[in-house]
Amino acid sequence: MSKKAFQPDEIGYWSEIKLDIIRKYATAYSTIMAKQPSIKRHTYIDAFAGAGQHISKTTGDFVQGSPLNALQVTPPFKELHLIDLDGEKVGELRKLTAGDKRVMVHEGDCNEVLLRDVFPRCLYRDYHRALCLLDPYKLNVKWDVLRTAGQMESIEVFYNFMIMDANMNMFRHDSSKVEPAQAARMNLAWGDDSWRSAAYQMAPSLFGDVEEKASNEAVAEAFRDRLKNVAGFKYVPDPIPMRNSKGATIYYLFFASQNKTGESIVRNIFDAYRNKGIS
Repeated sequence: MSKKAFQPDEIGYWSEIKLDIIRKYATAYSTIMAKQPSIKRHTYIDAFAGAGQHISKTTGDFVQGSPLNALQVTPPFKELHLIDLDGEKVGELRKLTAGDKRVMVHEGDCNEVLLRDVFPRCLYRDYHRALCLLDPYKLNVKWDVLRTAGQMESIEVFYNFMIMDANMNMFRHDSSKVEPAQAARMNLAWGDDSWRSAAYQMAPSLFGDVEEKASNEAVAEAFRDRLKNVAGFKYVPDPIPMRNSKGATIYYLFFASQNKTGESIVRNIFDAYRNKGIS
């Protein structure tokens, strides 16, 4: 029996918007880095790289994924690290990038691969800089990764904070009903259990103070505060909510950087796309 042909993932309109945002900033970032003679290497990192291409749910056409977009950025990145846990997708990535000596494809958990193999190649003191895309489908990125990137001061990050996953599995209307395994997963993504005070607030009622689930916006603002004041990123503009066709927010796309110019560029890009996630 012949092997079944690989089928790329389908992506929705909001994911195509994200690809546009990342592509535009990656081009601006690479242009700025290439003009700085002190920078010896600037790197692109894609922690959930997938197979490199997708199928649009809107049109049915093939859509280039973030890895292929990054490969075509001009001026070019000096090095690209593409990571995925799925061996079949890694195989497709290797086929698509074969012959490009700038590319290193990694199979494994990005939480381990980034800290062990990739981030050590992006040290500030070595005049190396990096742009890192963290776009999981669930809350799979450990806080240690974000905190390390912030403390290194050499890595700028785009991060999908998957609020829908949190709402479905952690942020119950009754906090006492959050399953221990899900609470532990949230602790890893948030860095500690302070997410509880962000996700739940006490509000007055006729029967005394009662616990209420906080809004998505309040949780996103609390996470933004953590990126700045705990992870140590100097600049974290308001994230852009990415929505599905029904208008529900799936995730917040955050940008975190030590660079004011980068923040200004991303703020302008976010503002241009902020309401386009609704179709």
